[in-house]
Amino acid sequence: MSEKIWKQPTGLDYFNQRNSNTLNETFGIEITEVGDDYLVGTMPVNHTNVQPYRILHGGANVCLAESLGSIASSLCIEDLNTHMAVGIEVNANHLRSVKEGGVVTAICRPVRVGRSLHVWNIEIRDQDGHLTCVSRLTVSIVARR
Repeated sequence: MSEKIWKQPTGLDYFNQRNSNTLNETFGIEITEVGDDYLVGTMPVNHTNVQPYRILHGGANVCLAESLGSIASSLCIEDLNTHMAVGIEVNANHLRSVKEGGVVTAICRPVRVGRSLHVWNIEIRDQDGHLTCVSRLTVSIVARR
């Protein structure tokens, strides 16, 4: 059994309302599940995020991964009035293409959640469950200015 790591409320409506007028809204990224120590999000593969070959652009995978990891880090912060999460490094290995018209689902799990540094592993799968991308995000927790 996993231990709950979140220090902030985890209502799905809250996450998805915050996407308004953001890149997440443009790409159709939605948080669909919050577990005790993981987040799940989806993104349709459509005209907003494909490359000219009509397959999912690798940068869109990175956007999905960084979005989930950043949200996860924000949930782990005690006081969002004094501190915030900022991504400092992201990498991605694109393993399999996804055609336009599909949908990808990402699951974000912690590698390490420290006081000032978080590392997240994000696996992205297509609608058939095939692993299409693995990503790792490092996030720094910094004082708000």
